[in-house]
Amino acid sequence: MTEIIENAREIITGYSGRHLRIMEVCGTHTHEIFRLGIRSLLPEDVELISGPGCPVCVTPVGYIDEAVMLALEKGAVVCTFGDLIRVPGTEMSLAGARSKGADIRPVYSPLDAVDIASQERDKQVVFLAVGFETTTPSACLAVKRAKKLGLSNFSILTANKTMPNAYRALMGSADAFLYPGHVNAITGTAICEEMKELGVSGVVAGFTANELMTALAVTIEKSKTGEPFFENCYPRVVKAEGNIPAQKLMAEVMTPCDSEWRGLGVIKMSGMALREEYADFDARKKFALPAVTGRANPACRCGEVLQGKCKPSDCKVFGKVCTPEHPVGACMVSNEGACSAYYQYGGGNIIKGDN
Repeated sequence: MTEIIENAREIITGYSGRHLRIMEVCGTHTHEIFRLGIRSLLPEDVELISGPGCPVCVTPVGYIDEAVMLALEKGAVVCTFGDLIRVPGTEMSLAGARSKGADIRPVYSPLDAVDIASQERDKQVVFLAVGFETTTPSACLAVKRAKKLGLSNFSILTANKTMPNAYRALMGSADAFLYPGHVNAITGTAICEEMKELGVSGVVAGFTANELMTALAVTIEKSKTGEPFFENCYPRVVKAEGNIPAQKLMAEVMTPCDSEWRGLGVIKMSGMALREEYADFDARKKFALPAVTGRANPACRCGEVLQGKCKPSDCKVFGKVCTPEHPVGACMVSNEGACSAYYQYGGGNIIKGDN
């Protein structure tokens, strides 16, 4: 082990004091902490809880229903990142719609969907724009390219979300946040400083063993003072000002709006909608979609998992009825979902070194 990990390990394993709840806001953090076996080092007084940092997981059921409607009733070619295809809707998933003849195509980038629209101009192509500040710029870039190319057959179905008001909605859910490094690389750290002023502690964390162990050790040490704190433990990627060109691109193409989060309900000004100048690329307007209120499976506790109110293993269907092959909820589908992490890495081994 590196000296950094060894020092961090001593701080983590040596902690003894008040019960400390740390929320992994980022789904990738949840998976990496499990994969690296870091959870096995935690003393009883330190508890890691999952948060709403998986964009697929927080996307509400109604959005899946809208996508299914576009595919089956409107005849659109629906392009999406792969893990969204198996997320259950009220009646069926996109995979279910595909089995009924819908044209559902997995893509690696929103620009791939623009290419499809350019090559198949006789078909309406809709990209499912799901994501936080990390991926929203690419959706904005796709819309701008489609406009430049004069594509009247391309649109996006927005479910883009922003983290600041979600943090505010979760105040009191944990003693400290592990802030998502990739999001902060875009947004900068101003919101984290603001949360500190509101009495909420947190640390921006990277994704290697060194970075995660350091972030946890700093969180534990700083928590001993009893005072709110913020530390950027991912300085090689996250700068105070963030990615200014990406911020400008989002502000040019999209505008804040109220947004529904699975488990958290509607959070004001936590979503992103296309500006009026780009309304022609708004799938809801283009296809005159009705308001849709989805119904989640009542046995699924994804909503509570995303709020840190329960662990996946507390759900009665976890690992039984609900598995990665037959998911009941979104948290078991996504490769950033807490349920999939608990299912895949539940045992975990002590870390062997940086990865």
